[in-house]
Amino acid sequence: MLVLVAPGQGAQTPGFLTPWLDLPGAEDRLRAWSDAIDLDLVHYGTKADEDEIRDTAVAQPLLVAAGLLSAGAVRGLLGEGRVGAVAGHSVGEITAAVYAGVLGEEAALRFVRTRGLAMADAAALTATGMAALLGGDPEVTLPHLAKLGLTPANVNGAGQIVAAGTLEQIAALEADKPEGVRRVVALKVAGAFHTDHMAPAVARLADAAQKLDVSDPALPYVSNKDGQTVATGAEVVARLVGQVANPVRWDLCMETFTEQGVTALVELCPGGTLTGLAKRALPGVKTLALKTPADLDAAREIVAEHAS
Repeated sequence: MLVLVAPGQGAQTPGFLTPWLDLPGAEDRLRAWSDAIDLDLVHYGTKADEDEIRDTAVAQPLLVAAGLLSAGAVRGLLGEGRVGAVAGHSVGEITAAVYAGVLGEEAALRFVRTRGLAMADAAALTATGMAALLGGDPEVTLPHLAKLGLTPANVNGAGQIVAAGTLEQIAALEADKPEGVRRVVALKVAGAFHTDHMAPAVARLADAAQKLDVSDPALPYVSNKDGQTVATGAEVVARLVGQVANPVRWDLCMETFTEQGVTALVELCPGGTLTGLAKRALPGVKTLALKTPADLDAAREIVAEHAS
C-alpha cells in the first residue's frame, strides 16, 4: 500500500520550485494560479529570499501549489495503480484534500490564500512562535510544556514534539528544557500555529469554507485531528477549518498508516520532513521525498511496486 503525504509550513526553501518549472505545463499552471489568488507563485518559488517565503501569507499557498505540481506528476506515474491513502501535515492537508478529490485545485488555492492571510493577521496580534523539541519522553515533556504555558501544537511522533506560545514562553523553554530533550530548535514560522492564538483565523476560514464546492473523498483521507480516516467532504472541510487552532497529531496519522498496512510513503514537494519522521516511526516502510523532478524516476519504481 502506497500513502501520499504533503508537508507543512517550514518545509519551503528559497528557489525550491525552480526545477519543477521544467515540467511540461508547470509554469503555465503556476501563473494561472497566481492570477487566481493575486500572488506571484513563480516569483516566490524561484527568486524570493528566505525572509519573503517565511511570511505565512506567502508560504502556505506556495506549499500547496508545490504539492499540487508534484502530485500531478505522481498521478501521471500511476497508470492503473492507486494511492492507498493521503494525508498532509497542517497546511499540507489542503493539498491532500485536492488529491482525494474533495476540493478543486483553484478553489483549494483560494482557500489556502485566505488561511495564510488570516493566520498571519492572528499571529500579528501577539509575538508568538514555535520550537521543535528533539528527544525526550512525551510523558515528561507534555507536563513540562503545560507548566510553561506552552501548547504541544504538533505531536509528530518519532520523538518529536513542537511547542507553541509567546516568544517569552519559547525563551523560557530554551532555558529550561524538559528532562531528556536534547535540543530545542526554533522554527521558521511567524506565529503559534495550531493553538488558541489562531482562534481569530478560524471564523474567517469558516466563512470561506461556506463558498467551497465540496465532494466526498475518492480515497482514504487521514486527518490531523485524530489520525482517523474521514468519509465525507463536509467533514474534511470542517476539520480543515478547526485544525488551524488545534494541535496536529501526526503521530496518530502514522499509527493509522501502520494499521492500514502501508508499505511505502511518498512525500510531495518540498519533501524531507515527513519522510524523516517516517524513517524513524515506520520501520520497514519504503520512503521517498520528492525534492526535484529528478526524484520522479525513484517514484516510478515505488509506484510500480506498492500502488494498489
